Amino acid sequence: MASSVDIVVPVWNNPFEARACISAILAYSEDVRLIVVDNGSSRETELMLEEFSESMGERGLFIKSERNIGLVAAINLGLARSDGDYTVIVRPNVTVCSGWLQTLVSTAEATDAGIVSPLFSGVAAPKLPTLKHGCKGMESCTVSFATLLVRTEMRMVAGLFDDSLDGADWCLRDYVRRVTAFGYRTFITGRCSLICNTGQHFGSLQRRNEMIQNSRSAYISKWGIDRHYCVYFGAESEPEALADTVAVILNAARQGHRFTLLLHRSQHSFFRKRGWNALHTGIELLPLSMLFPLKSLQRNISVLRRESPDLLAVKGCSGVLFPSMEAAISCDELFNSFVANQNQLQMSSGAIP
Repeated sequence: MASSVDIVVPVWNNPFEARACISAILAYSEDVRLIVVDNGSSRETELMLEEFSESMGERGLFIKSERNIGLVAAINLGLARSDGDYTVIVRPNVTVCSGWLQTLVSTAEATDAGIVSPLFSGVAAPKLPTLKHGCKGMESCTVSFATLLVRTEMRMVAGLFDDSLDGADWCLRDYVRRVTAFGYRTFITGRCSLICNTGQHFGSLQRRNEMIQNSRSAYISKWGIDRHYCVYFGAESEPEALADTVAVILNAARQGHRFTLLLHRSQHSFFRKRGWNALHTGIELLPLSMLFPLKSLQRNISVLRRESPDLLAVKGCSGVLFPSMEAAISCDELFNSFVANQNQLQMSSGAIP
């Protein structure tokens, strides 16, 4: 493997699980350095980790915290000591397999992604978005700490994870938004699926729930609310003329927003041929009935509203009427707000607009 890779494994107790995880990493990962962070584990786990560390020599680095400092803080300890081209985080309840690492690295290099996630299976598999049928990879704002590749040049610019947020969704959402401001993309690859078993949780359920709520509030205060928009272009809009609009929608999806595009059949066919059905997991194409498109439009709107009561309707082209959606906003109004938000994001993060 031409690129250098460090693998960070944050461990808290459960020595049998940790041993199995590390053994699989060593068996299926060539020319890597293993950075094990002992996050305040018991003496039994500590001895097992020291045994692995001693046998690896310079290929291994063992970091010890005297107490459990939290998952994100432990990951940051490992990242701070990583100097490879890429760092891959692997939690101990994940079992890697043949070809897993090359798949993540090759995906990052082929797409220039800053973050890459595999898919997962097993009893504790994270809930990641479903990739479109036949699609081997898509951009996404939803990834997991279960296994995650992080490009070092991106980390040097964007910094470490915010360990004041919870160790799951909100911390990662925040980080994806931060790196997006610097032009880095986040991908899920379907060419690799890892088994994820039940892992340990630190702290009481009440404390974890409080952390999640506090993290959610902090995220919204910083970034605003992620919205769900449905966009209708009208029957007369030529799909060839919508490329610029789709590009703006893609950038907004990278900011965490979700889009459902309500398309007439010719538009839907054109979008698929252009690959616009697999741009981002936050963008969904919804074809309307050829025979009764207006009834189909109203039926789909009803379904979307039940799923997302705060759904916002958008007229995808100037002058288009959005039947039964009097409160629909214009695409120009929406897109101007996205541009303003993106500029503010870049300025606050230190990125150059």
